[in-house]
Amino acid sequence: MQQVKISVIICSYNRQEYIIQALESLYHQSLPKSLYQVIVVDNNSSDNTPQICRDYIASHPDYNIIYLTETRQGASYARNTGAAASVAPLLAFMDDDAIAHPHFLERIIQFFESHNDATGMGGRIIPKYIPEEPKWMSHFVASLVGNFDYGPQVVPFKAGKYPLESNMVVLKKAFDQIGGFNTDLPGVAGTLRIGGEGKDFFLKLQLAAGKIYYDPSVVVEHVVETNKLTREYMYRVASGIGRGERVRMLAKGRYAYFNKVLEYLFKLGASLVLAVIYVLQGNPAKAMPVIRFRIDALKGLFNR
Repeated sequence: MQQVKISVIICSYNRQEYIIQALESLYHQSLPKSLYQVIVVDNNSSDNTPQICRDYIASHPDYNIIYLTETRQGASYARNTGAAASVAPLLAFMDDDAIAHPHFLERIIQFFESHNDATGMGGRIIPKYIPEEPKWMSHFVASLVGNFDYGPQVVPFKAGKYPLESNMVVLKKAFDQIGGFNTDLPGVAGTLRIGGEGKDFFLKLQLAAGKIYYDPSVVVEHVVETNKLTREYMYRVASGIGRGERVRMLAKGRYAYFNKVLEYLFKLGASLVLAVIYVLQGNPAKAMPVIRFRIDALKGLFNR
C-alpha cells in the first residue's frame, strides 16, 4: 500500500449548501486516491451538514475521508484537531465553501518535491461571486472575501507576507514544532470574530526559520455568496482582523499595541486618500468600502 502523502483538512460550520462541492472537487483530483486523505472537522454545525457528510462518505467507499467533530468553537481548534488526525507529512487546509482545481493536490506534491527548503506554501484563491461581483468591490477589500493573488510566479513570501488559510499547506513536522494554530485567535468567539490566526501561524513559522512560498498553479475557487457581501458581514470580518491584532499585540506588551494603533491610523489616512482617487477616477462606489474596512478594523483593535 502506498503511503499517504498529503492530508486535506476542511473545517466546516453550517455549510450544507456547499460542502459537497468541496468534497467532490477533492474526489476528482488527478493525484491517485491512495496518496491523499481528506479530514472533515465539523465545528458544531446546527444545519444538515453532518448528515450530508456522513451520507456522502458512505456512498464513496473508495474515498479516504475521515469525519470528526470538534465542539470547541473556532477554526483554530478545528484545524488543530484535523492536523492531529493526519497520517501524512503534508497538511493542506481548505475552506468548506472552496472548490479545488483538478490538479490542486498533484501540484502541491510536485512543488514540495522540487523545493526541499520549503516548510509551507500558499496558492491562488479565485473568488466565485454568486450571482456576480459587486461594483463596489476593489483590490483593497477583496481579501475580506478570500481573494488572493500574489503574482504569476513561484516566489518566496516576503517577510510579513503570508498565504490565506483557505489555500495553505505546511509540513506536519513544522506545524507540530510551532504548536499549530493559536487558540487565543479562534476565528470566532461567541458572536464575535477574532481573526488573524493564519497571520499568527505563518509569522511564527517564519521566525522559526521556515521558508514559505507562493505557487500560482495551486488554485482553489472560493464561493462568495450574497450574505458575504453585506455591510454586517464585512464589518464582522474587518473588525475580527482588528480584534486578532489586539490579542497578538497585547500579548507582546503595551508598546507593541500602541505602535499597532498608530499603524492602523496611518492606514485609515491612506484609505481616505485612496477613496478620493477612486472618486476622481469615476469609481465612487469603491470609495466608502475602503474607508469602512479601515474604520471597522480600527474598531476591532479597540475591541468595539
